[in-house]
Amino acid sequence: MKSTGIVRKVDELGRVVIPIELRRTLDIQVKDPLEIFVDEDKVILRKFSPSCIFCGEAKGIKDFKGKNVCPGCIKELTKK
Repeated sequence: MKSTGIVRKVDELGRVVIPIELRRTLDIQVKDPLEIFVDEDKVILRKFSPSCIFCGEAKGIKDFKGKNVCPGCIKELTKK
């Protein structure tokens, strides 16, 4: 993990501003959804894009019990 040297304070509503330089670099636009992860004492933000939990494919995703699965993996799972 690289340090950017950028420090921001949390406001009264719990918000943190992501600097424009980082948003441009990571192609984060206004209204883009971000996923929030916690790893021990770290909060990790990642631009959300639904993808298959098995292979990572992003096309034709179907929801199965709260998990994203692609048609190819559905086909492979139903073979067994």
